[in-house]
Amino acid sequence: MCSAGDSAAYHRSSTFGDDVVIVAAYRTPLCKSKRGGFKDTYADDLLAPVLRAVIEKTNVNPSEVGDIVVGSVLAPGSQRAMECRIAAFYAGFPDTVPVRTVNRQCSSGLQAVADVAAAIKAGFYDIGIGAGLESMTTNPMAFDGSVNPRVKTMAQAQDCLLPMGITSENVAHRFSVTRQEQDQAAVESHRKAAAATASGKLKDEIIPVKTKIIDPKSGDEKEVTISVDDGIRPNASLADLGKLKPVFKKDGTTTAGNSSQVSDGAGAVLLMKKSVALQKGLPILGVFRTFAAVGVDPAIMGVGPAVAIPAAVKSAGLELEDIDLFEINEAFASQFLYCRKKLELDPEKINVNGGAMAIGHPLGATGARCVATLLHEMKRRGKDCRFGVVSMCIGTGMGAAAVFERGDSCDELCNTRTVEDHNFLSKDAR
Repeated sequence: MCSAGDSAAYHRSSTFGDDVVIVAAYRTPLCKSKRGGFKDTYADDLLAPVLRAVIEKTNVNPSEVGDIVVGSVLAPGSQRAMECRIAAFYAGFPDTVPVRTVNRQCSSGLQAVADVAAAIKAGFYDIGIGAGLESMTTNPMAFDGSVNPRVKTMAQAQDCLLPMGITSENVAHRFSVTRQEQDQAAVESHRKAAAATASGKLKDEIIPVKTKIIDPKSGDEKEVTISVDDGIRPNASLADLGKLKPVFKKDGTTTAGNSSQVSDGAGAVLLMKKSVALQKGLPILGVFRTFAAVGVDPAIMGVGPAVAIPAAVKSAGLELEDIDLFEINEAFASQFLYCRKKLELDPEKINVNGGAMAIGHPLGATGARCVATLLHEMKRRGKDCRFGVVSMCIGTGMGAAAVFERGDSCDELCNTRTVEDHNFLSKDAR
């Protein structure tokens, strides 16, 4: 049962009808880049189905949408912005609806949702879409152009260029996260994702995508419908993962098996003022409560959630024990385990349907994917699950987190319990 109950320790600063709510949140399946179901799918064809879904499933007039904000990381900025605009047309939006992209590395999809929530709160518009998109098949991770030699004069600047896997090794070494612990976390991620898939849980959040797959030998095209994540390994075991060699350091502990998968996918979240949702008679999936982005040491960028989660929870006027469910991106098992231990979180509350080590991590789409996964699971759990958090670490040394409230639990009650100053921020990130 939610420890917060009806007197949770937060105070709404706005009137009831001005809450920013989520009425729809969907994602594509996530597929292995270069060899999975979306290896021959253009980025705009990935984004269009989820943009269409949030409109069709709510019967919202697309012309009422004030803005579409899409998180995306690897593609050249102007090209991806054009692809997102094209996807909006494919999805049936009129030319009067604007589109823009946002890039805060791995939190880009969550940042897009937060940007739309802030704009609605500010009165810029009443309805907006926060989305995320990444085709790591089309746009692999790479640094384009030469590096400024000046970075050699500053350690923190140099550390911004560290391969993400090296930052994982740094976290594992500095905070004593063992190889066996990391492999066990990966096994658990696959086990939970496989169980969620087999039970049909994930169907609530996944929009099947009609696309094509090209045979690399014959060149023949085959029409297919992709409806499940294709990176999940139901039979993953400690024995099998233990055979994998470290990728980034000869004597390291980070392997392909205990890291997030390189993936293709997209997600979209439809937000609006609560008064508008009520006027339209739309069921409310969740309420956007607050968002925090923080900076940490780039050399151990994976600790970001350990700093961002307490900051966001405190901003919402809550305490960590008030949070019933967490979606924390599993960029690497090392950093995921560190954050879980540092914040002393209950493992039974985190990534209950698996995480990025099993499902995948299409960088710009992960935030939107996590919001969809979290809110649909909170809806399934009902009254026993009032507050949820989405969080991830961010390359170059940052963390992001957002707090959501289950849609049918929000009311006009305000708290009377005073929240004292907390001291949750991680000293390890300084």
